[in-house]
Amino acid sequence: MLSHVVSLAVAYALALPIGWNREQEERSAGIRTFPLVAMAACGFVLVAIAVLGANSPGQARILEGLMTGVGFIGGGAILKHGTQALGTATAASLWATGALGAAVGYGLYDIAAILSAVTYVTLRYLAPFKKELPDNVAQVTPPDKE
Repeated sequence: MLSHVVSLAVAYALALPIGWNREQEERSAGIRTFPLVAMAACGFVLVAIAVLGANSPGQARILEGLMTGVGFIGGGAILKHGTQALGTATAASLWATGALGAAVGYGLYDIAAILSAVTYVTLRYLAPFKKELPDNVAQVTPPDKE
């Protein structure tokens, strides 16, 4: 039981900086969502290992379900505003956080740590390089909305 608690805690802790960044940026998902996604992904993997066995081909179905489910959550973070799609970085970071949790569940702590660090660094330090549309650019209405 202790190893499971440690794995769940590590997944939670590795996702915290990512969630903190999204919270500071006032995004739709933040300090609560990211650690929960990582911990849940880790939990699903731990349950799958316990039920199916570590070397079961059924593990592929578990990962497929996790990828789809976390992608669905991320899709909910994307908002279309005129011609712009907002929330794509949050959606992508949710997906990376799901992978982080799964990696911890499988005991691949190095991969989880790299995912955590690269996701955080990307969100934190590459944001200034993002090109924003100027305020004076007219929003184009899609043809089906005219």
